[in-house]
Amino acid sequence: MTYAEIETMINSTKLSNAYYQYPEGEAPALPYVLFYYPERDDFQADDKNYAKITQLNIELYTKNKDFVNEKVIEDLLDANEIPYDKEEQYIESENMYEVLYITEVIINES
Repeated sequence: MTYAEIETMINSTKLSNAYYQYPEGEAPALPYVLFYYPERDDFQADDKNYAKITQLNIELYTKNKDFVNEKVIEDLLDANEIPYDKEEQYIESENMYEVLYITEVIINES
């Protein structure tokens, strides 16, 4: 995948979204999605990086537990054959839920 394809994939959820964070005070109404690439663990051999294995985190923020939008994201990941781990927490200070999807993708940028 390319970074552009991942952005298109995230946009296809029809949820408001941004890379990493919204500027302070500019976050839209819930629900919304943030996505980012926190680290890489490339496959290396013969003094070369053969595959850019990039962690992709997708965070869904909602006011209440939102099974419908979780299914939207999970169906999207399944359709793109992207395996994921899922974590959830309630952020009391913000009065919202965060569901985190932790994935790895191979980035094929020329």
